[in-house]
Amino acid sequence: MKKIKTDFIRVLLLRTFGNFLILSSLFFIGKMFYLPVQAEVRFYIDQYNHRSYVVAPEEIIEQTQETSQNAQPIIEKGSLAKAFKDENVELLVPINTDFSIVIPKIAANAPIISNVNAGDEKEYLDALQKGVAHTKGTAFPGEGGHMFFFAHSTDYIWNVGTYNAVFYLLYKLETGDEINLFYKGKRYVYTVTGREIISPDEIDYIRKKTNKEFLTLQTCWPPGTTLKRLLIFAERKVE
Repeated sequence: MKKIKTDFIRVLLLRTFGNFLILSSLFFIGKMFYLPVQAEVRFYIDQYNHRSYVVAPEEIIEQTQETSQNAQPIIEKGSLAKAFKDENVELLVPINTDFSIVIPKIAANAPIISNVNAGDEKEYLDALQKGVAHTKGTAFPGEGGHMFFFAHSTDYIWNVGTYNAVFYLLYKLETGDEINLFYKGKRYVYTVTGREIISPDEIDYIRKKTNKEFLTLQTCWPPGTTLKRLLIFAERKVE
């Protein structure tokens, strides 16, 4: 009888431990893929419903900034249900006009953290939890030089869900798509001109020179890994 009881306790403990491992694995898998899957699902829902996004008119942006110093974007994280109810065209109000980025095609809307040291892991990971990082030493909108921005970066694949996800869908951008930067209250519009996939140790692009005002957006590739880097290039739109 005592042996039976001991065997029962042993089996119960093993089963409990096994269930704990399974649930823990499911939790970390969900945490790792939640943001990429959410972004992809929202994008395909929009495609199915023929929904598009445009930058809000200047008067609406001004009204929003007046009512809130930290205006929230029309597209909110974690809100997929809204995609089934809204009209076919939605306005994107920049999260701020001090320094932010808005990409209508992928409904990206995030603040930009300026002068981030791309060589300091702690500094740029801290910045990426708040928004898109502007690389220290590169130009600012309106200065006529090269600007370098990066987001969706992770030290390990299981940490992907803890960092900013605004560039998960960057790979969907094509030549001619629009990228908007807001800086010191002014809007700057850029047009995508190309893309390239590079190795993580290729850093020459950060110091790229040209006689045109242009920007580079960088994200990890494939999404959720650190294997490669995807670069999107865009030049300022001639008014």
